[in-house]
Amino acid sequence: MLTEFSPERFDRPAMRQRLATEQFDVVVVGGGITGLGVALDAASRGLRTALVERHDFASGTSSKSSKLIHGGLRYLQQGEVRLVYEALYERQRLRRNAPHLVSLLPFLLPILTKDGLVSRKIARALGSALWMYDITGGARIGKIHRRLRKQKALAHMPTMPSQRLASAYIYYDAQADDARLCITMARSAADHGAAVINQCAVTNILRSDSGQAKGVSVLCDGEQFDIRAHVVVNAAGVWTDAVRTLEEGIDPDTIRPAKGVHVTVPWDKVRNDIAVIIPVPKDKRSLFVVPWGPKPDGTFTHTYIGTTDTDYQGPVDDPQCTKDDIDYVLRALNASVTTGVTTDDVTGVWAGLRPLVKQVNAEEGTGKGGKAARTADLSRRHLVFTGESGIITVTGGKLTTYREMAQDTVDAALKVLEKNSTTSITTSIKKCRTKNLKLHGARGYKEPRVEGSVEAHLAHRYGSDVNLIQELITANPSLSEALIPGLPYIKAEAIYSVIYEMALTLDDILSRRTRALLFDREATRVAAKSVAELVAPYAQWDQQRIEHEVQTFQEICEHEATMGTLPENELYS
Repeated sequence: MLTEFSPERFDRPAMRQRLATEQFDVVVVGGGITGLGVALDAASRGLRTALVERHDFASGTSSKSSKLIHGGLRYLQQGEVRLVYEALYERQRLRRNAPHLVSLLPFLLPILTKDGLVSRKIARALGSALWMYDITGGARIGKIHRRLRKQKALAHMPTMPSQRLASAYIYYDAQADDARLCITMARSAADHGAAVINQCAVTNILRSDSGQAKGVSVLCDGEQFDIRAHVVVNAAGVWTDAVRTLEEGIDPDTIRPAKGVHVTVPWDKVRNDIAVIIPVPKDKRSLFVVPWGPKPDGTFTHTYIGTTDTDYQGPVDDPQCTKDDIDYVLRALNASVTTGVTTDDVTGVWAGLRPLVKQVNAEEGTGKGGKAARTADLSRRHLVFTGESGIITVTGGKLTTYREMAQDTVDAALKVLEKNSTTSITTSIKKCRTKNLKLHGARGYKEPRVEGSVEAHLAHRYGSDVNLIQELITANPSLSEALIPGLPYIKAEAIYSVIYEMALTLDDILSRRTRALLFDREATRVAAKSVAELVAPYAQWDQQRIEHEVQTFQEICEHEATMGTLPENELYS
């Protein structure tokens, strides 16, 4: 079993050949963080594992989160103490297993005055909640919260209205590029022998004479073929019910999508050097204000603000940030800064859908509730259940707890395998290995000397694989140049993504292998043609394909920009 990087292990044609010819123990449907976590867990135990994703890895919710690895302070307010405990435990594991991807992030929690007065009740409540957060697991990172005086708090975000600020608390969580984590998970699963592939859509569930699932039919590169597996795992996120419809013939209606949006602005408009939590006026929610794109001088390129949490009625394939969403976020931001941020300052947006679980029958996975509660009040716990045909469905949960979700899912898969007596379930296979399993790039990773430098940027994205980036630059020094002006990515990264990371389209490169589209849509749109021409020789694109990729990406940018000018009720009415 390979545990170190081997380029041929992530070769797409080879993966496709394996999927069409091998017999697998487990096939996972869905290439988001949950599905990839399942694939890694199963493969690391020694199970013959396959994973298919109909679009690109992390193309759904898993690339559109708040990019935080955290316990969720607000969940304490909802009484979800166990969820917070589990999440903080998983946060610590991720920091240990993926130190190149997951970094410590301080959070500032301002205590604001009302008419010049501070509510001692609120201040005490915040302090108590943070002590509970530390006790629950926050202290595992060696940091506990503390209270800051007004001037020290202002130093972290000098744009706050000083007359409303009394003091603040500072506590600690972690941050990670969600899409980068997913790509690393895919490569980690491949390192352990899994066959994983993107742009491969499931069209049907294969069944035995007894009605048990025995694999899936897929459409891949224009060709239909079957993937044979003893167990099928449905980890399709907000598309979970669509996969279950293939299995059951009817829509089980168990998923309640909740839209979360983020808005990006130039860092100079906020000037926060750590994450800050701000209240939303006339709402019970709060938003994260997070710096992104560190520079050597301690400043940043951008700040993003989010997330919202609203019911979503539109098509799950196309969640968009609307004018209402942008106005909501900017209203909250402008209540907490004095710089007067407008829609003209917005450089990027993203919108994702949380696959929240309705009230369900855990045995059958059937829906029992509608829209009684706000999506913000629904639990972030995950649900794993086995259908009549033996298909295992996992849904719900949150980014931070993906590993625990995957462990529960593979444990359920083993029960199906044992029942069907298709695989010898040894003690070794029963044991989960991901608690202490280093992710791809973690072994040999060295902390960069200067944060915000190109060296640090590459180290935090690729870990020990940074030498492969350097090899590209050594062969062609111009590849060290900026990919897109004003953003930290370099040209070598785009080529690397095509050679080593199964990037198939320009959108794969600019939206997920890098995050250029999310942080500066216009600059990325302008640079699209040059990026396509840069990677064309490595992606084997001819001129016609270059033009197609550029046009498709331009349409994505234009569609996103248009949606941002329309109110919600005009989009999906």
